[in-house]
Amino acid sequence: MTDRSLPGLSDEFSVDAADAALGARIREYRMMRRMSLRALGEAAQASPGFLSQLERGQVNSSIGMLRRIAAALGLTVADLFDQDSEPGPRVVRRADRPMLHTAPGSRKFLISQRPLSHLEVYAGEFDPGASTGDDAYTHGDSQEILLVLSGAVRVELDGRAHDLEAGDSIEYRSSVPHRVVNSHEVSAEILWIISPPTPD
Repeated sequence: MTDRSLPGLSDEFSVDAADAALGARIREYRMMRRMSLRALGEAAQASPGFLSQLERGQVNSSIGMLRRIAAALGLTVADLFDQDSEPGPRVVRRADRPMLHTAPGSRKFLISQRPLSHLEVYAGEFDPGASTGDDAYTHGDSQEILLVLSGAVRVELDGRAHDLEAGDSIEYRSSVPHRVVNSHEVSAEILWIISPPTPD
């Protein structure tokens, strides 16, 4: 690749090194997606042979082709060059989890990280008496699972209450009005798992 405006390509990188690094990242993301070269080729309008050479750093690719490859992998072109976001295992320390704005007495943290976004995972903490808000809410129409990690909560689904304790879970559509409340005297911690991701 010769376009130095793309992230991840410094002047210190030789073109060969950049091609090899890019190819390795494409292969890792493809393997994480459990896609064959043929499947990626069909989605990106490229031959499996070309993709194989690209993954080995033996050929260059146009920006247009990289856009198609990235889209087929559920990424952006910038993701392919982002050296700070490795495609392998990524550890997110509890203290480093991004926190989202929530109702008073509760905290919501994003666990799942970009760029592979097949699902969203959030951790929630509820002080005694705290909730997700006075009103039930919806977001998209995805499969959502709520798992209670500690304490106990009440999950209200379309006006119907479900009392859950540690280890209990409940599954529902995110399009169903839902609300979580901790009416107990101890804090509660939960996990939300949503697939596919939905806008908040």
